[in-house]
Amino acid sequence: MIEEIVSLTETLIRFRTTSKNPEEIRRCAAFVEGWLKDRGVACRTVEHGGVPSVVALPRSGYAPVLLMSHIDVVEGAENLFAPRVENGCLYGRGSLDDKYAVALSMVLAARAAKRSKADEPPPVGLLITGDEETGGVHGVKSALADIRADFGIALDGGAVDKIVVKEKGILRLRLVSRGKAAHGSRPWMGVNAIEALIDDYEKLREVFGENQPDAWHRTLNFSQVSAGGSFNQVPDRAEAGFDIRYTDEDDPDDLAARLQAAVSGDIAVEAKEPIFFGGESAYLTRLLSVAKDASTGFEHGASDARFLSGFGIAGIVWGADGDRSAHCTDEHVNIDSIARLADLLERFLAECPVASHPPR
Repeated sequence: MIEEIVSLTETLIRFRTTSKNPEEIRRCAAFVEGWLKDRGVACRTVEHGGVPSVVALPRSGYAPVLLMSHIDVVEGAENLFAPRVENGCLYGRGSLDDKYAVALSMVLAARAAKRSKADEPPPVGLLITGDEETGGVHGVKSALADIRADFGIALDGGAVDKIVVKEKGILRLRLVSRGKAAHGSRPWMGVNAIEALIDDYEKLREVFGENQPDAWHRTLNFSQVSAGGSFNQVPDRAEAGFDIRYTDEDDPDDLAARLQAAVSGDIAVEAKEPIFFGGESAYLTRLLSVAKDASTGFEHGASDARFLSGFGIAGIVWGADGDRSAHCTDEHVNIDSIARLADLLERFLAECPVASHPPR
């Protein structure tokens, strides 16, 4: 099985499925749909907001277990779309995030379909989307409206021995600081907006305190800045973007209000995404009995799993190991860990508890 998964992942990596290439995302989705249908997996492609998602459901809109993954990737140099295997690792853009998971899901679904009987559909469904890297609104969030499932597994994080049951929420803010323009040779006649922005940033940092590596607390990342139009002018406007990850101890609206009160500039909320809580489930209990070396934990990042709870679906985030190389120039996935994950998932699917509700 692992050889087929690796080969299929290599094929998927060659599709340059970045947000700037929507036609390539569609071409990759068409390949996924054709591959699955050729192996007896009932599936279809749906499109929301111009983003294709491949949906495979064994029972008319219902799957006890839904495997979620995505074909879109972040930008990268041309050579990153030429996969290579080296020292037990598969390298390439999307090898870890998230095309190995797409390939793994496809192979598991094909194997389950081959084993299933007419009166016993396989317990697994697939949702493979094309916009996780840009928010997942047109992919998972839209597609889930027409899907019923008891348990979702977002194969997009964690590690074989770490099953993620909680992820931080996202708050993206835009801070605009204003000053007064003047000639650069007479700075005392102006008010420098960049200096005002720096002062405001220091005030924001006071709300967050010092970062404690891998601790469950809110964090602030100063991720964007734009200011000044000329070397010889005092800038009258400066703006910055901040990526905040908040916890269940925070109210995001209250946090945004506190930050606005702390600064002299103007803050706008550009995005607010919920915390992911996987919830209790007989499926998770069963999975932990199969994956005996795994433990549950939290993650600082966010994934499309955050949309599950909005549809009443319990779930987790899980995945293979890749030395935290996602989005890096040396992005890779450890092949042995894919094999372990595939074995555990197949055993779990074979032992799934009875679905909590039958298909209508």
